[in-house]
Amino acid sequence: MPKPYVSAIAEQFGNWQNHIMLMLVDAATLYYRAFHAVPASLVDAAGRPNNAIRGFVDGLRILRDAVRPDTIVACWDEDWRPQWRVDLLPSYKAQRAAQGDETPEALAPQVPVIADICRALGIPVVGAPAMEADDVAAALAFEAREAVAVVSGDRDLTQLVDDAAGRRLLYLGTGIGKHTVYDEALVRATYGVGPQQYADLACLRGDPSDGIPGATGIGAKTAALYLNVFGDLEGVLAAAAHATPPISKAKAEVLLGQSEVLRATQQVVTLRPASVSIPSTPAQPDTAAALAAEFGWQSALQRWQA
Repeated sequence: MPKPYVSAIAEQFGNWQNHIMLMLVDAATLYYRAFHAVPASLVDAAGRPNNAIRGFVDGLRILRDAVRPDTIVACWDEDWRPQWRVDLLPSYKAQRAAQGDETPEALAPQVPVIADICRALGIPVVGAPAMEADDVAAALAFEAREAVAVVSGDRDLTQLVDDAAGRRLLYLGTGIGKHTVYDEALVRATYGVGPQQYADLACLRGDPSDGIPGATGIGAKTAALYLNVFGDLEGVLAAAAHATPPISKAKAEVLLGQSEVLRATQQVVTLRPASVSIPSTPAQPDTAAALAAEFGWQSALQRWQA
């Protein structure tokens, strides 16, 4: 990965905060992007694919060197589609599940190795039963008392952005080179609402990729308009009961008719902090070297150490 990525990220964080205490990394975001970005032809001595492993370590190194946090935590997806969210909204990620959107066959055996590598490098791996990595990041971000950088490719983590609390989202698009660092001003400029309104925006406008239906005929701009006038989802629904402008009678009927689903959706898209803590995870150089030799990422380890 070219050095400009480091300097570009560092500049954006440097302009805001001199020191980041904690960097919370959505591990799945990073290893999925590594898997799709690094050639699948890369294998270890035993012929096993190791493209995600190599790309993950190099990506994490770039983030570390750019942000320079005191602590890095790998937030882990213990359950990418928790049943409690499905119970609230059966369509939640249903299409992806039906299409067999599980971990790709060539990636699956690399994932537990990546977890072992994180621990060997001194990076805690934190997950929670029936919780997504987002919920883990939310818990740790809310508990932190100093500046936090949250790294993810999931826009739901926009909810965590808070200038006063010292929280920013480093959003990864298709890769680290397509990153965006969100503060409150950029969230509002991008979505038309503040971070605390993002979950309500998501449930009103919908997200087909995650099976979030949204309110029929209400897009992002209309949803943002309603939220800016009425504050939150409950305010919008209360206004819809009287067709209060700018809500038209037709839109009011839609909102009231779909209010039950909208309220359930709000619970699904709102981050629910898991009960977690950061374990002590001292680096184990010998274990890291052994894993590098076994799975063929020695050059990535050398770059990490350098």
